[in-house]
Amino acid sequence: MSGSATTLQCISPIDGTIYAERPIASKSDADAAVAAARTAQKEWASRPLEDRIALVRAGVAKIGEMNDEIVPALAHMMGRPVRYGGEFGGVNERASYMADIAEEALKPIIVEESDAFERRIEREPHGLVMVIAPWNYPYMTAINTVAPALIAGNAVILKHSTQTLLVGEHMVEAFVAAGLPPALFQNLYLDHATTEKLIQERAFNFVNFTGSVGGGRAIERAAAGTFTGLGLELGGKDPGYVMEDADLDAAVDTLIDGAMFNSGQCCCGIERIYVVESLYDAFVQKAVKIVSGYKLGNPLDKETTIGPMANKRFADEVRAQISEALEAGAKGVIDPALFPADDGTNAYLAPQILVDVDHSMRVMRDESFGPVVGIMKVKDDEEAIKLMNDSDFGLTASVWTKDTARAAKIGAQLETGTVFMNRADYLDPGLCWTGCKDTGRGGALSVIGYQNLTRVKSYHLKKAQ
Repeated sequence: MSGSATTLQCISPIDGTIYAERPIASKSDADAAVAAARTAQKEWASRPLEDRIALVRAGVAKIGEMNDEIVPALAHMMGRPVRYGGEFGGVNERASYMADIAEEALKPIIVEESDAFERRIEREPHGLVMVIAPWNYPYMTAINTVAPALIAGNAVILKHSTQTLLVGEHMVEAFVAAGLPPALFQNLYLDHATTEKLIQERAFNFVNFTGSVGGGRAIERAAAGTFTGLGLELGGKDPGYVMEDADLDAAVDTLIDGAMFNSGQCCCGIERIYVVESLYDAFVQKAVKIVSGYKLGNPLDKETTIGPMANKRFADEVRAQISEALEAGAKGVIDPALFPADDGTNAYLAPQILVDVDHSMRVMRDESFGPVVGIMKVKDDEEAIKLMNDSDFGLTASVWTKDTARAAKIGAQLETGTVFMNRADYLDPGLCWTGCKDTGRGGALSVIGYQNLTRVKSYHLKKAQ
């Protein structure tokens, strides 16, 4: 990711060349876009809910029609192998669910409807919502807010990551082709300074940001004193815990896939695993076999199962965490020679599993966001809970047992936004996607997502007698 003072450039992790470049919007251009969006929003909010739902569904369908173009573009921009087919399945699942529940989620709460009074609480759109989306799942993370915000009657301005520079263009193109008013949903190429200035000036009524902890702090500082609503989904260091009664094969398959898929670049990817002593050796042995079978290479090659990280500097950070851990006594159990595409200087990073790790090591504390996972042996639930909570982050936790009551009891003690039992690395649109601690605040999707994308208005109407 780079660019001159006037442009943004997407540097492809495949070969380090410039894949796309776009001019940065000036402050006056951004102001004009905001004004146009606010005008369009008034008419949009007055349209029947069923019309808004239908147009959003049509926009999502148009994204699906563009999939043959989108999938290779994603490989070029952020390195995900084409064999996985893009993100439309998740985009469609999430947007469709939010469309399905919209009428129920947005209906008024009737307190009294009598001859004397009408008392009710209604939900109104905020007005203009800004979505600042990340590169790792660029369509799915954006649609989490874009679809329900539009359905609820808001206008949306999308600022996408420079690493996935073309995604905002493609999304807006799809929705406009489906019949959405052009000013209602706009993609802007903004630098950080202009973005912060717009937020400081209260250009938006709600800002949803998905990204780094540092980025979230910058958003909060910009919004300070404006009373602008914020949704912040920031870092993660999600743990898995395998108990003695777990289905071992299922646990290994799911947790290792959760750690390594998308080159480990998942908000809710598994970054640390705790295994009860009796299953530890078998778990590690099975995990090594899985990872040793991966093929690291060009994401445009259908044989590739793990592509480069999105940017060389991301790979370098993970290399540093691995190196520091090894120097501190950890052991890498994956042979780097199996992955010759990683020459130590590029975005291609060999996956690694670390054992003999502990929480003094950054790889077990800091967000790695890469294809590495540390595995620790634990004695019992008490030790596992303590270690899982020993983190600045709290997005998801994955526990593996046949005992639902035990899983729920452990879950109640975990400082996290979502507790999974016998699954991991999945976003259920029927449940609120949220976190705690440095993972941020707010919540997307589900009925709660609509509550965050609207404001309440109370009506207390005394009837003439």
